[in-house]
Amino acid sequence: MTNIVITGCSTGIGLETAKYLSERMIKVYPTARKVEDVELLKSMGFENAMHLDVREPDSIKNVISKVLEEDGKIDVWFNNGGYGQMGALEDVPTDALREQFEINVFGLHEATKEVLKVMRKQGYGKIIQHSSVLGLISLPFRGAYSASKYAVEALSDTLRLELKNTDIYITLLNTGPIKSDFRKNAIASLEKIDTKNSLFSQYYEKAKIGEVKKVPFSQDAVEVASLVHRVILAPKPEARYYITKATYILGYAKRVLSTLSLDKLLLKV
Repeated sequence: MTNIVITGCSTGIGLETAKYLSERMIKVYPTARKVEDVELLKSMGFENAMHLDVREPDSIKNVISKVLEEDGKIDVWFNNGGYGQMGALEDVPTDALREQFEINVFGLHEATKEVLKVMRKQGYGKIIQHSSVLGLISLPFRGAYSASKYAVEALSDTLRLELKNTDIYITLLNTGPIKSDFRKNAIASLEKIDTKNSLFSQYYEKAKIGEVKKVPFSQDAVEVASLVHRVILAPKPEARYYITKATYILGYAKRVLSTLSLDKLLLKV
């Protein structure tokens, strides 16, 4: 039976993907950073749920060791865990930016390095990197998150080249707006910012009470789950997949528009 390890399964895309795949005869190892979330996963029937904090190398190694002890292999690893630090770049403390990279980039890199050791040894495997439409384009007040996803894009593109002529595949998922707790958590990240003394204080207050512009083309998390399933089944998965109309539209605009024209478009989003 094909197995998969998924990071960040407490809610949203990670949880829905775990549910979707387990219903389709994929052996799922869902992981979460908080112990209470791991217990919740177990209460939902995920007996293989484990604690995993990508900021802790020993935590990553422990998960890999347990999966190998159980199955002797890791077929697919889905680097899904992460969050979005919200705020104008001039307001984002460097420590907040560092934490954004610690989880979204350095943690992802550490997990990828460790699982690659296993896949190199077994001679095959698939690593799915959860990027974003914001790994393709940038938007106001999303600079920290976008920077982390641009980094994921660069790491993944380089890995793909370095793994040429192997049966180890790196796949990027460029998701657009997905219905989950991501936006709520992003708004919560404003606690790290001095919003009251910012030039953008009015924007922050509107964001906190949900009065900012609604995100168009939002789709359910199952759209990502079904695509992960496609990647698992594909003998040779694509290097990247777009998810949601927003990603297709903005990805295309990035390729064909001048910088000035693209900026005008992005300021309207």
